[in-house]
Amino acid sequence: MRAIAERADVSPTFLYENPEARALVQQAVTDSKSRHDRRTGEKHDQVEASWRERALNAEAELTRTQNEVLVQRQRIGELMGQLRDADGMVPGESLQHLTIENTTIKRRLQQVTQEHRKLQERLEGARTNLRFSKKRIADLEVQLLELQQPAAAGARP
Repeated sequence: MRAIAERADVSPTFLYENPEARALVQQAVTDSKSRHDRRTGEKHDQVEASWRERALNAEAELTRTQNEVLVQRQRIGELMGQLRDADGMVPGESLQHLTIENTTIKRRLQQVTQEHRKLQERLEGARTNLRFSKKRIADLEVQLLELQQPAAAGARP
C-alpha cells in the first residue's frame, strides 16, 4: 500500500480510509498475481511439454530399434538354420554367398545394437533432464512463495 501511495502521490492513510481506493488497489494486486500465476503456469507447461515430447520421441525410437533388432535376430536364426540344414557339400559359390550374407547380417546386428545403446542413453538423459527440470521448477516455486510471504506481511500495518 505504501509503495502504491507513493507512486500515486497520495498518503497511505488515504488509501486505507477510502474504501473505493482500497478496493481498486486490492483488485489491482489480485489481477497482478493472477497474471503472474498464469504466466508462470504457461511457462511450466511449455517446459514440461517439451521434455515430455523428447521422452516420447526417444521411447518411440527405442521401440522401433528393439523391433528392428528382433527382426534381425530372427533373420539370423533362419539363416543359421539354413546353414545347418545344408547337406554336406555346398557348391563354393553358394557357400561364399552365404558367408558374405552372414557377415553382412552380423555387421547390421552390431549397428542396430549400437543404435539401441545410444537411444537407451538418450532416453535416460531425457528422463534425468526431466527430473532435474521438475526439481528446479519446484525450487523456483518455493522461492516465489517465500518472496511473496514477506511482501504480504510487509503490506499489513
